Amino acid sequence: MADVAALAGVSHQTVSRVLNGHRSVRPATREKVLEAIAELGYRRNSAARALVTARSATVGVVTTGSPLFGPSSTLIAVEEAAREQGWYVSVATLRRYDAETLHDALEHFMDQAVEGIVVIAPHTDVADAVESFRAPVPVVLIAARELRPDVPVIPLSVDQRAGARLAVEHLVELGHRHILHVAGPPDWLDAVEREEAWRAVLAEHRLPVPDPVVASWTADSGYTVGLDLAQRIKAGDGPTAVFTANDQLALGLLRALWECGLSVPDDVSVVGFDDIDGSGHFIPPLTTVRQPFVALGRRSVALLLAAVDGGGPAAELIAPELVVRRSAAAPRR
Repeated sequence: MADVAALAGVSHQTVSRVLNGHRSVRPATREKVLEAIAELGYRRNSAARALVTARSATVGVVTTGSPLFGPSSTLIAVEEAAREQGWYVSVATLRRYDAETLHDALEHFMDQAVEGIVVIAPHTDVADAVESFRAPVPVVLIAARELRPDVPVIPLSVDQRAGARLAVEHLVELGHRHILHVAGPPDWLDAVEREEAWRAVLAEHRLPVPDPVVASWTADSGYTVGLDLAQRIKAGDGPTAVFTANDQLALGLLRALWECGLSVPDDVSVVGFDDIDGSGHFIPPLTTVRQPFVALGRRSVALLLAAVDGGGPAAELIAPELVVRRSAAAPRR
Protein backbone atom coordinates (compact mmCIF):
# COMPACT_ATOMS: atom_id res chain seq x y z
CA MET A 1 0.00 0.00 0.00
CA ALA A 2 2.94 2.31 0.73
CA ASP A 3 4.27 1.68 -2.79
CA VAL A 4 0.86 2.60 -4.26
CA ALA A 5 0.79 5.79 -2.20
CA ALA A 6 4.30 6.78 -3.31
CA LEU A 7 3.57 6.17 -7.02
CA ALA A 8 0.27 8.06 -6.87
CA GLY A 9 1.75 10.90 -4.80
CA VAL A 10 -0.85 10.56 -2.05
CA SER A 11 -0.94 9.45 1.57
CA HIS A 12 -1.33 5.90 2.85
CA GLN A 13 -4.71 6.93 4.29
CA THR A 14 -5.94 8.13 0.88
CA VAL A 15 -5.11 4.76 -0.67
CA SER A 16 -7.04 3.07 2.14
CA ARG A 17 -10.04 5.34 1.55
CA VAL A 18 -10.02 4.52 -2.18
CA LEU A 19 -9.85 0.79 -1.46
CA ASN A 20 -12.75 1.06 0.99
CA GLY A 21 -14.91 3.05 -1.42
CA HIS A 22 -15.14 6.26 0.60
CA ARG A 23 -16.87 9.07 -1.27
CA SER A 24 -14.65 11.76 0.29
CA VAL A 25 -11.89 11.12 -2.27
CA ARG A 26 -11.89 13.46 -5.25
CA PRO A 27 -12.41 11.74 -8.64
CA ALA A 28 -9.01 12.83 -10.00
CA THR A 29 -7.23 11.52 -6.91
CA ARG A 30 -9.16 8.25 -7.01
CA GLU A 31 -8.15 7.80 -10.66
CA LYS A 32 -4.45 8.32 -9.83
CA VAL A 33 -4.64 5.75 -7.05
CA LEU A 34 -6.42 3.22 -9.27
CA GLU A 35 -3.83 3.71 -12.01
CA ALA A 36 -1.03 3.10 -9.50
CA ILE A 37 -2.78 -0.04 -8.24
CA ALA A 38 -3.09 -1.35 -11.80
CA GLU A 39 0.54 -0.52 -12.65
CA LEU A 40 1.93 -2.21 -9.53
CA GLY A 41 -0.48 -5.15 -9.60
CA TYR A 42 -1.42 -4.45 -5.97
CA ARG A 43 -3.83 -6.83 -4.25
CA ARG A 44 -5.12 -6.62 -0.71
CA ASN A 45 -3.81 -9.18 1.74
CA SER A 46 -7.05 -10.55 3.16
CA ALA A 47 -5.24 -12.50 5.88
CA ALA A 48 -3.44 -9.40 7.12
CA ARG A 49 -6.67 -7.41 6.99
CA ALA A 50 -8.43 -10.08 9.06
CA LEU A 51 -5.69 -9.86 11.71
CA VAL A 52 -6.05 -6.07 11.94
CA THR A 53 -9.87 -5.96 11.98
CA ALA A 54 -10.50 -9.29 13.76
CA ARG A 55 -13.03 -9.96 10.96
CA SER A 56 -12.61 -12.56 8.21
CA ALA A 57 -15.54 -11.33 6.06
CA THR A 58 -16.05 -14.99 5.14
CA VAL A 59 -19.28 -16.99 4.96
CA GLY A 60 -19.31 -20.77 5.07
CA VAL A 61 -21.85 -22.56 2.86
CA VAL A 62 -22.81 -26.19 3.46
CA THR A 63 -24.32 -27.91 0.43
CA THR A 64 -25.09 -31.44 -0.68
CA GLY A 65 -23.39 -30.90 -4.02
CA SER A 66 -26.59 -31.78 -5.88
CA PRO A 67 -26.53 -30.85 -9.59
CA LEU A 68 -30.30 -30.43 -9.59
CA PHE A 69 -31.74 -27.02 -10.47
CA GLY A 70 -32.97 -25.94 -7.03
CA PRO A 71 -29.90 -26.64 -4.86
CA SER A 72 -27.38 -25.53 -7.50
CA SER A 73 -29.30 -22.30 -8.23
CA THR A 74 -29.47 -21.58 -4.50
CA LEU A 75 -25.71 -22.05 -4.09
CA ILE A 76 -24.96 -19.71 -7.02
CA ALA A 77 -27.37 -17.10 -5.66
CA VAL A 78 -25.82 -17.18 -2.17
CA GLU A 79 -22.28 -16.88 -3.55
CA GLU A 80 -23.21 -13.95 -5.80
CA ALA A 81 -25.06 -12.15 -3.01
CA ALA A 82 -22.13 -12.55 -0.60
CA ARG A 83 -19.67 -11.28 -3.21
CA GLU A 84 -21.88 -8.24 -3.84
CA GLN A 85 -21.48 -7.39 -0.15
CA GLY A 86 -17.70 -7.81 -0.31
CA TRP A 87 -17.66 -11.14 1.55
CA TYR A 88 -15.79 -14.31 0.67
CA VAL A 89 -17.47 -17.72 0.47
CA SER A 90 -16.06 -21.07 1.55
CA VAL A 91 -18.05 -24.14 0.43
CA ALA A 92 -18.22 -27.54 2.13
CA THR A 93 -19.92 -30.31 0.14
CA LEU A 94 -21.43 -33.14 2.16
CA ARG A 95 -21.67 -36.70 0.89
CA ARG A 96 -23.27 -37.99 4.10
CA TYR A 97 -25.94 -36.12 6.02
CA ASP A 98 -25.42 -36.99 9.67
CA ALA A 99 -24.44 -35.00 12.76
CA GLU A 100 -20.80 -36.16 12.64
CA THR A 101 -20.33 -35.03 9.04
CA LEU A 102 -21.89 -31.66 9.79
CA HIS A 103 -19.65 -31.30 12.84
CA ASP A 104 -16.60 -31.94 10.63
CA ALA A 105 -17.79 -29.25 8.21
CA LEU A 106 -18.31 -26.88 11.14
CA GLU A 107 -14.77 -27.49 12.39
CA HIS A 108 -13.49 -26.87 8.87
CA PHE A 109 -15.24 -23.50 8.82
CA MET A 110 -14.09 -22.55 12.33
CA ASP A 111 -10.48 -23.16 11.26
CA GLN A 112 -11.12 -20.54 8.56
CA ALA A 113 -12.67 -18.14 11.10
CA VAL A 114 -15.92 -17.82 9.14
CA GLU A 115 -18.35 -15.32 10.64
CA GLY A 116 -21.53 -17.14 9.65
CA ILE A 117 -22.82 -20.26 7.92
CA VAL A 118 -25.53 -20.88 5.32
CA VAL A 119 -26.80 -24.47 5.11
CA ILE A 120 -28.61 -25.47 1.91
CA ALA A 121 -30.69 -28.45 3.03
CA PRO A 122 -32.99 -30.00 0.40
CA HIS A 123 -33.13 -33.39 2.18
CA THR A 124 -34.94 -34.21 5.40
CA ASP A 125 -31.84 -35.81 6.93
CA VAL A 126 -29.72 -32.68 6.31
CA ALA A 127 -32.24 -30.53 8.15
CA ASP A 128 -32.46 -33.13 10.94
CA ALA A 129 -28.68 -33.04 11.36
CA VAL A 130 -28.63 -29.22 11.48
CA GLU A 131 -31.02 -29.31 14.42
CA SER A 132 -28.55 -31.50 16.32
CA PHE A 133 -25.53 -29.20 16.40
CA ARG A 134 -24.78 -25.85 17.97
CA ALA A 135 -22.51 -23.45 16.10
CA PRO A 136 -20.59 -20.57 17.70
CA VAL A 137 -21.55 -18.32 14.77
CA PRO A 138 -24.95 -17.44 13.22
CA VAL A 139 -26.49 -20.08 10.93
CA VAL A 140 -29.10 -19.60 8.20
CA LEU A 141 -30.88 -22.80 7.17
CA ILE A 142 -32.37 -22.76 3.66
CA ALA A 143 -34.95 -25.52 3.97
CA ALA A 144 -38.69 -25.90 3.53
CA ARG A 145 -39.46 -26.92 7.09
CA GLU A 146 -40.31 -25.49 10.48
CA LEU A 147 -37.73 -25.77 13.26
CA ARG A 148 -38.16 -26.39 16.95
CA PRO A 149 -38.22 -23.16 18.97
CA ASP A 150 -35.06 -24.16 20.84
CA VAL A 151 -32.96 -24.52 17.67
CA PRO A 152 -30.72 -21.40 17.31
CA VAL A 153 -30.91 -21.32 13.52
CA ILE A 154 -32.47 -18.76 11.18
CA PRO A 155 -34.83 -20.61 8.78
CA LEU A 156 -35.41 -19.28 5.27
CA SER A 157 -36.96 -20.75 2.14
CA VAL A 158 -39.11 -20.17 -0.90
CA ASP A 159 -42.70 -20.85 0.12
CA GLN A 160 -43.13 -24.25 -1.53
CA ARG A 161 -46.70 -24.68 -0.34
CA ALA A 162 -47.71 -21.31 -1.76
CA GLY A 163 -46.10 -22.18 -5.09
CA ALA A 164 -47.89 -25.51 -5.34
CA ARG A 165 -51.14 -23.79 -4.40
CA LEU A 166 -50.69 -21.32 -7.26
CA ALA A 167 -50.26 -24.21 -9.70
CA VAL A 168 -53.20 -26.31 -8.51
CA GLU A 169 -55.56 -23.35 -8.01
CA HIS A 170 -54.81 -22.31 -11.58
CA LEU A 171 -55.89 -25.71 -12.85
CA VAL A 172 -59.03 -25.66 -10.69
CA GLU A 173 -59.93 -22.21 -11.99
CA LEU A 174 -59.60 -23.50 -15.55
CA GLY A 175 -62.27 -26.07 -14.69
CA HIS A 176 -60.23 -29.21 -14.00
CA ARG A 177 -61.71 -31.68 -11.53
CA HIS A 178 -59.30 -34.62 -11.97
CA ILE A 179 -55.79 -33.36 -11.22
CA LEU A 180 -52.95 -35.84 -10.79
CA HIS A 181 -49.68 -35.01 -9.03
CA VAL A 182 -46.35 -36.48 -10.14
CA ALA A 183 -44.42 -36.11 -6.89
CA GLY A 184 -40.70 -35.87 -6.22
CA PRO A 185 -38.74 -38.18 -3.89
CA PRO A 186 -40.34 -38.34 -0.42
CA ASP A 187 -37.04 -37.60 1.37
CA TRP A 188 -36.87 -34.16 -0.26
CA LEU A 189 -38.45 -31.37 1.78
CA ASP A 190 -39.65 -29.43 -1.27
CA ALA A 191 -41.36 -32.53 -2.69
CA VAL A 192 -43.22 -33.12 0.58
CA GLU A 193 -44.39 -29.50 0.78
CA ARG A 194 -45.63 -29.45 -2.82
CA GLU A 195 -47.53 -32.71 -2.44
CA GLU A 196 -49.20 -31.60 0.79
CA ALA A 197 -50.31 -28.33 -0.81
CA TRP A 198 -51.76 -30.22 -3.81
CA ARG A 199 -53.72 -32.43 -1.44
CA ALA A 200 -54.96 -29.44 0.56
CA VAL A 201 -56.22 -27.50 -2.47
CA LEU A 202 -58.13 -30.50 -3.85
CA ALA A 203 -59.68 -31.19 -0.44
CA GLU A 204 -60.71 -27.54 -0.03
CA HIS A 205 -62.52 -27.68 -3.38
CA ARG A 206 -64.03 -31.08 -2.50
CA LEU A 207 -62.34 -32.70 -5.45
CA PRO A 208 -61.09 -36.30 -5.55
CA VAL A 209 -57.53 -36.75 -4.26
CA PRO A 210 -55.94 -39.61 -6.24
CA ASP A 211 -52.77 -41.33 -5.14
CA PRO A 212 -49.81 -39.32 -6.40
CA VAL A 213 -47.30 -40.92 -8.73
CA VAL A 214 -43.93 -40.83 -6.95
CA ALA A 215 -40.95 -40.29 -9.24
CA SER A 216 -37.38 -39.00 -9.20
CA TRP A 217 -36.60 -35.45 -10.32
CA THR A 218 -35.46 -36.44 -13.84
CA ALA A 219 -36.95 -36.08 -17.29
CA ASP A 220 -36.40 -39.82 -17.78
CA SER A 221 -38.66 -40.48 -14.80
CA GLY A 222 -41.29 -38.11 -16.18
CA TYR A 223 -41.11 -39.89 -19.53
CA THR A 224 -41.77 -43.28 -17.92
CA VAL A 225 -44.73 -41.86 -16.00
CA GLY A 226 -46.02 -40.22 -19.18
CA LEU A 227 -46.10 -43.48 -21.16
CA ASP A 228 -48.33 -45.12 -18.57
CA LEU A 229 -50.45 -42.01 -18.16
CA ALA A 230 -51.04 -41.76 -21.92
CA GLN A 231 -52.63 -45.21 -21.98
CA ARG A 232 -54.93 -44.28 -19.11
CA ILE A 233 -56.02 -41.08 -20.86
CA LYS A 234 -56.68 -42.94 -24.09
CA ALA A 235 -58.77 -45.47 -22.15
CA GLY A 236 -60.86 -42.62 -20.73
CA ASP A 237 -59.90 -42.99 -17.06
CA GLY A 238 -56.92 -40.63 -16.87
CA PRO A 239 -56.74 -37.14 -15.33
CA THR A 240 -57.52 -33.99 -17.27
CA ALA A 241 -54.54 -32.19 -15.72
CA VAL A 242 -51.15 -33.07 -14.23
CA PHE A 243 -49.13 -31.03 -11.74
CA THR A 244 -45.51 -32.17 -11.77
CA ALA A 245 -43.13 -31.54 -8.86
CA ASN A 246 -40.55 -29.96 -11.16
CA ASP A 247 -40.04 -28.91 -14.78
CA GLN A 248 -37.76 -31.83 -15.68
CA LEU A 249 -40.57 -34.24 -14.87
CA ALA A 250 -42.88 -32.13 -17.02
CA LEU A 251 -40.38 -32.24 -19.90
CA GLY A 252 -40.27 -36.04 -19.92
CA LEU A 253 -44.04 -36.21 -19.53
CA LEU A 254 -44.62 -33.91 -22.51
CA ARG A 255 -42.34 -36.04 -24.69
CA ALA A 256 -44.15 -39.26 -23.75
CA LEU A 257 -47.59 -37.77 -24.35
CA TRP A 258 -46.50 -36.47 -27.75
CA GLU A 259 -45.07 -39.85 -28.76
CA CYS A 260 -48.38 -41.47 -27.84
CA GLY A 261 -50.33 -39.09 -30.05
CA LEU A 262 -51.82 -36.93 -27.30
CA SER A 263 -52.00 -33.14 -27.43
CA VAL A 264 -51.16 -30.78 -24.56
CA PRO A 265 -53.28 -28.99 -23.46
CA ASP A 266 -56.12 -30.34 -25.66
CA ASP A 267 -56.07 -33.85 -24.19
CA VAL A 268 -54.44 -33.07 -20.85
CA SER A 269 -53.02 -29.96 -19.19
CA VAL A 270 -49.55 -29.92 -17.59
CA VAL A 271 -48.13 -27.51 -15.01
CA GLY A 272 -44.56 -27.72 -13.66
CA PHE A 273 -42.49 -26.15 -10.90
CA ASP A 274 -39.18 -24.20 -10.96
CA ASP A 275 -39.26 -22.30 -14.29
CA ILE A 276 -35.92 -23.71 -15.39
CA ASP A 277 -34.04 -22.10 -18.26
CA GLY A 278 -35.73 -23.13 -21.49
CA SER A 279 -39.12 -24.07 -20.01
CA GLY A 280 -40.67 -21.34 -22.11
CA HIS A 281 -39.44 -23.22 -25.19
CA PHE A 282 -40.93 -26.61 -24.34
CA ILE A 283 -43.63 -27.79 -26.75
CA PRO A 284 -45.95 -26.33 -25.72
CA PRO A 285 -44.35 -23.59 -23.56
CA LEU A 286 -44.72 -24.75 -19.97
CA THR A 287 -46.92 -23.10 -17.38
CA THR A 288 -44.91 -23.36 -14.19
CA VAL A 289 -44.00 -21.83 -10.82
CA ARG A 290 -40.94 -19.58 -10.74
CA GLN A 291 -38.69 -19.74 -7.69
CA PRO A 292 -36.91 -16.41 -7.00
CA PHE A 293 -33.43 -17.80 -6.32
CA VAL A 294 -31.68 -14.43 -6.63
CA ALA A 295 -33.95 -12.98 -3.95
CA LEU A 296 -33.40 -16.09 -1.82
CA GLY A 297 -29.62 -15.74 -2.04
CA ARG A 298 -29.66 -12.04 -1.23
CA ARG A 299 -32.02 -12.47 1.67
CA SER A 300 -30.01 -15.33 3.16
CA VAL A 301 -26.86 -13.23 3.12
CA ALA A 302 -28.70 -10.17 4.48
CA LEU A 303 -30.11 -12.21 7.38
CA LEU A 304 -26.71 -13.73 8.09
CA LEU A 305 -24.84 -10.41 8.05
CA ALA A 306 -27.51 -8.85 10.29
CA ALA A 307 -27.07 -11.72 12.73
CA VAL A 308 -23.27 -11.31 12.61
CA ASP A 309 -23.79 -7.67 13.61
CA GLY A 310 -26.03 -8.69 16.50
CA GLY A 311 -29.46 -8.76 14.86
CA GLY A 312 -32.05 -11.26 16.05
CA PRO A 313 -33.17 -14.30 14.01
CA ALA A 314 -36.35 -14.11 11.97
CA ALA A 315 -37.95 -16.94 9.99
CA GLU A 316 -38.94 -15.92 6.48
CA LEU A 317 -40.73 -17.33 3.46
CA ILE A 318 -40.14 -15.86 0.00
CA ALA A 319 -43.13 -15.86 -2.35
CA PRO A 320 -42.87 -17.71 -5.68
CA GLU A 321 -44.67 -16.66 -8.87
CA LEU A 322 -46.97 -18.48 -11.30
CA VAL A 323 -45.81 -18.15 -14.91
CA VAL A 324 -48.74 -18.82 -17.24
CA ARG A 325 -47.86 -20.09 -20.69
CA ARG A 326 -49.64 -22.53 -23.05
CA SER A 327 -49.46 -25.98 -21.47
CA ALA A 328 -52.69 -25.61 -19.45
CA ALA A 329 -56.19 -24.82 -20.66
CA ALA A 330 -59.83 -25.62 -19.88
CA PRO A 331 -60.59 -29.37 -20.07
CA ARG A 332 -62.28 -30.72 -23.19
CA ARG A 333 -63.48 -34.00 -21.75
